Amino acid sequence: MSENQPENAPSTDGTQQSSPETDTTGSVPAPTPAARESVETSAGNAQQAEVTDSGLLGRVKRAFGQLKKPVPGAMPRAHFALPEAAFDDDGNPTVQSVQGFSVQRPVLLGFMLTVGVGLALLLFYVGSHTTQLILWIIAALFIALGLDPVVRTLENRRIPRPAGIVIVLLALVGVVAGFFATLIPTVVDQVNQIITQGPTWINDFLSSDFYNNLNEQFGLKDRVTEEIQKFIKDSSAVGGVFGGIVGFGTSVANGLFGALIVLVLTLYFLAALPSMKTFAYRLAPRSRRPRVMELSEEITRSVGNYVIGQVCVALLNATFAFIVMSILNVPFSVLLAFVVALLAFIPLVGGLIAGILVTLVSFTMGWQTAVIYAICYFAYLQFEAYFVSPRIMQRAVSVPGSVAVISVIAGGSLLGVLGALIAIPTAAAIMLLIKEVLVPQQDRK
Repeated sequence: MSENQPENAPSTDGTQQSSPETDTTGSVPAPTPAARESVETSAGNAQQAEVTDSGLLGRVKRAFGQLKKPVPGAMPRAHFALPEAAFDDDGNPTVQSVQGFSVQRPVLLGFMLTVGVGLALLLFYVGSHTTQLILWIIAALFIALGLDPVVRTLENRRIPRPAGIVIVLLALVGVVAGFFATLIPTVVDQVNQIITQGPTWINDFLSSDFYNNLNEQFGLKDRVTEEIQKFIKDSSAVGGVFGGIVGFGTSVANGLFGALIVLVLTLYFLAALPSMKTFAYRLAPRSRRPRVMELSEEITRSVGNYVIGQVCVALLNATFAFIVMSILNVPFSVLLAFVVALLAFIPLVGGLIAGILVTLVSFTMGWQTAVIYAICYFAYLQFEAYFVSPRIMQRAVSVPGSVAVISVIAGGSLLGVLGALIAIPTAAAIMLLIKEVLVPQQDRK
């Protein structure tokens, strides 16, 4: 090696020069006798363990070892434990709460839950025992919303609102009074005819061949006499008759009282409707108040237009029926015209019921009269359904036919005739809210 060659450079004669560090790490010291003896001992123990494991004990150990291994595809078992206590920054335990009530106050939580259940039961009790009053309030509010467009029209013609309310209510009372003025004399007249001609009708029936044949075959006279004597001797049956008369009188009195209550509530609702709207609008958040006012005004306007439109349809229906009945000399034409007008307020089925009722009365004048009236009236119902109602109702509400049918059936099932009357405007209001509130919210998501 030359003196100028670097120390770590490889030698020119093909041999690699090793460093002192390489020599110390590569050299393995010879084992001592003690280490050699330890290695031989461990090898002997391993051979003895292999001999032992090959027996029954080894098999048991291997089996337990297999049991400790997890089953392929098995899910880990869930461990349930109580939540750890939470501490604040100062190391003090925090108080957990459930819906604003501290779990460290179970008595207060139970008391408040009991109060809530008690209030719910109280509301249910009050609602179930004031159903008639609630129906009167709904009817009065519905009538007030229907008459409000007329009152506002009078206001636009420089008539004060109180004077307009009085004029509208006097017109409404006049229509109701006209109905009863026509109904009561007709009923009294018919009752007098029954009392006067009743014995004559009975004698004619008893002397007819039809009755004589029945009497000869079945002994009808003796059986009727026996049943009449049993009825007279039975005090409970006689009391039931008088109880039925008293119940009918009570129902009539309750109906008149309810009509008076509805009229008074309608008067108050008409007078206080603007202030009621203002108070209701203030319950909404200030940022959303203009939108709430817009939707509420549109709903109330649609309800009022629906009532006015239904009044027009009912008047046209009753006028046509009265004209046809007058031409065919159907008895009680004025009273039946009032009945037709009232039934025409019921959507979908009111006109059908009115047609069937008047057709049955027309049979007293002969089957020809009944057939002619039925043809004319039911043809008008078709004309009304396709030409009159759409043109009158298009400015009031826009409800699909299927929705109208379902709403009328549901309203009639829940609230009777009143529910059927308010079903369509209620469905129109719900559809408006869905279209103007719910759909835009879903579009923004």
